[in-house]
Amino acid sequence: MITYEFLQNYWWFIISLLGGLLVFLLFVQGGQSMLHSLGRTEDEKKLLVNALGRKWEYTFTTLVTFGGAFFASFPLFYSTSFGGAYWVWMIILFCFVLQAVSYEFQSKPGNIFGKGTYRAFLFINGVLGTFLLGAAVATFFTGSEFTVNKGNIVGLGDAGPVISQWQNPLHGIEALGDARNWFLGLAVLFLARTLASLFFVNRLNHDILVDRSRKFTLYNGVPFVVFFLAFLIWTLVADGYAVNPETKVVFLEPAKYLHNFLDMPLVLIVFLLGVVGVLYGIFATVFRPEYNKGIWFAGVGTVLTVTMLFLVAGYNHTAYYPSSIDLQSSLTVQNSSSSEFTLGVMSIVSLLVPFVLAYIFYAWRALEKKSLGLDDLQADEHSY
Repeated sequence: MITYEFLQNYWWFIISLLGGLLVFLLFVQGGQSMLHSLGRTEDEKKLLVNALGRKWEYTFTTLVTFGGAFFASFPLFYSTSFGGAYWVWMIILFCFVLQAVSYEFQSKPGNIFGKGTYRAFLFINGVLGTFLLGAAVATFFTGSEFTVNKGNIVGLGDAGPVISQWQNPLHGIEALGDARNWFLGLAVLFLARTLASLFFVNRLNHDILVDRSRKFTLYNGVPFVVFFLAFLIWTLVADGYAVNPETKVVFLEPAKYLHNFLDMPLVLIVFLLGVVGVLYGIFATVFRPEYNKGIWFAGVGTVLTVTMLFLVAGYNHTAYYPSSIDLQSSLTVQNSSSSEFTLGVMSIVSLLVPFVLAYIFYAWRALEKKSLGLDDLQADEHSY
């Protein structure tokens, strides 16, 4: 029999998987951040833009799906975070709007701003969008400054019908005051740039750009590993936000996230396999001159690693969105989810997800039958 608890855990897994897919697809943003450093001539920049332009909608769609699924399955998180830390989320969404506008209008007739302006917008999206997404996810482990009072839903609290209240006037920007959030933000940024370099090696029919991309794989892979290890080690040894399974009281537990890995050995094994996949993709591409499949190992590894990190943040009696100023306001998979009926109906719809993923894979393969070169752009009426 499918229980309410099973549905809650099932939807946290779906959210975690979507988060992993989103981080992988951020290679588009990573490539945008390197348009002027990796591309030296106008032809090279145009080739890079068009290689990325055929993929940007995947990232945008996954971001919207991730947000929509979070809203439907865990509405209290959505109202607390998006309604409280709105400056961070507004900046992130604005960055992605800049991306959509830039791809669609940079080559339109009558463009009065010039390609340079729109490519600057792509650079902003590539750097700021990835960094802030990473910093926002880091707060799942470091905590945020909010309070929750469900009694307010019927107007019993001092704030009337307002359930969640943000307790810092910076409304999310204060997260940048925590070094651990910076570590994960920078790790996501350099991971996106690393994945983009691997993508270019695999996708482009341009010897100069491919050779340069191999070097950029190393240049970005090293700082990614450093920042990710700094975040991971700090998180494993730091206090975590545990939940008493009987009383539902939230308390600080030393090395909680390390305990989560040890208590869930399957999650630990998949996490380590993901890390190995990312590292293999990077090193094989850097040290094997003819190898160009690194994006697939690193891409799958990224999805597995990020998915397992989300599971560690929410499973095993853990508050996935902790309040650093009022522990009992922290959000858990159990106290922030939709009703059993809603989750049940959504679970039926979610059975279509594998078919959607299969279609995306088919469409991707259909568009990528051969490497992209400058000659292909001249024959393409819809080039960016």
